Amino acid sequence: MPAKSAPPLLVPPVVEDIQGNRILHFSAPEMQSRMNLLQPDALDLEYTRMMMAFLMFNATPERIAMIGLGGGSLPKFCYRYLPKAQIEVVEINPGVIALRDEFKVPKDDARFAILEADGAQFVTERQDHADVLLVDGFDRKGVPAQLSSQDFYDACYDYLREGGIMVVNLHLSDPQQGEFVNRIRESFGSSVFEVLDDDLTNSIVFACKGDRFDSLGDGATRRPDTLSKDAWRQLMPTFRVVAATMTLR
Repeated sequence: MPAKSAPPLLVPPVVEDIQGNRILHFSAPEMQSRMNLLQPDALDLEYTRMMMAFLMFNATPERIAMIGLGGGSLPKFCYRYLPKAQIEVVEINPGVIALRDEFKVPKDDARFAILEADGAQFVTERQDHADVLLVDGFDRKGVPAQLSSQDFYDACYDYLREGGIMVVNLHLSDPQQGEFVNRIRESFGSSVFEVLDDDLTNSIVFACKGDRFDSLGDGATRRPDTLSKDAWRQLMPTFRVVAATMTLR
């Protein structure tokens, strides 16, 4: 079991409204989340649309866990467009959770919950395994050590159900980004691939506990029957990028 690290120094988040968008950040140059005020449930940043590409391999997940709330873009999208999924979001910073209403994050209910907890401890201690695990946890210095260690990625593998998918958002500018990807490969073996966003800012790493990635069927870039046309309009162009990347593996 990974050793529990000392509690990190939690920096209060800052919220600004700029040109029709609500932005959350910890330091002025680094934007953590962006919400379009006219379309609060839309995925405004490309990396978030890329992270949703797990739907190409499992269009009907029963349980989704997320580490990192930010402005709630991914939780809101999943809550609205995947109505049969149970969703748990783990956020260590109470200051971020306190902003949930400002970012139109749903209230907790029978299938949606936000937990104030350490994501590394969550995947180690929880017994109700997930089909999908989205890891998008950052502080003002980047990816916290407890969310990027070999022990953490090993615990993520164990936490997933057989056939489960982990999706991790990393920053390409992080000098340890390549090492983080290597650690994910160490935990998940050959069932790992990486996709870069258009402006070469984010690296989205997909890892599977199983063989879902071994073949990409023709239907992977067609709208799943369970997904609305509105959701598909947002995701389809990005899914094609992910599919093209997979063909180069």
